[in-house]
Amino acid sequence: MVYTAEKPATAPCTATLRERIPGWGADLDPADRPAVPREQFVGDQTGAHWDLPEQQPESRPRERSVEHERLTPVFGTAQPLRGASGQVRRYAYRYGEGRAAHWLLLVAGDRIDAVGNHVRSLFTLRPDNPVTQTGTRAEFTHHGIRSRTGTKRADLPHQLLDPIVIDGPWLVAVLAAGLMLRKVVRRARR
Repeated sequence: MVYTAEKPATAPCTATLRERIPGWGADLDPADRPAVPREQFVGDQTGAHWDLPEQQPESRPRERSVEHERLTPVFGTAQPLRGASGQVRRYAYRYGEGRAAHWLLLVAGDRIDAVGNHVRSLFTLRPDNPVTQTGTRAEFTHHGIRSRTGTKRADLPHQLLDPIVIDGPWLVAVLAAGLMLRKVVRRARR
């Protein structure tokens, strides 16, 4: 509904809704609702033996939203924050979850981490293959462009950005590695 200066029409009465919409109000009577017994709290019959689970110890400081008083009783520790991306993500938690800055900084931290991993993979024995692993080859071998034309696909607006977002970090990483290699070769020649 478009917001206008006029007062919106009031909601129709219950009788009108029952006449107009088949089945409207079918769950108003608790006797007709299958979930009613589960909606009632029956003291000791839940099987829970605690009010709040024991708090997981915090071995290193965790990021937490400013809206929450404390961490949840159990939290993940498999991927601790590290490096520049970790600093950006920690900084994001200075803002509330309702602010765009919080989420944009988290996305920026993710992108920094992705670029770092791409660069790191170039210096391993088996670097990532950007042509096959990003889907670039599939665009040409599996009718990528033809599948987007004449359709109402949701990904059409960002079609032009995909090569930049997906292949861009790889190109930057290759250029950075090439420049570093060039410097090493020049120093070796001196």
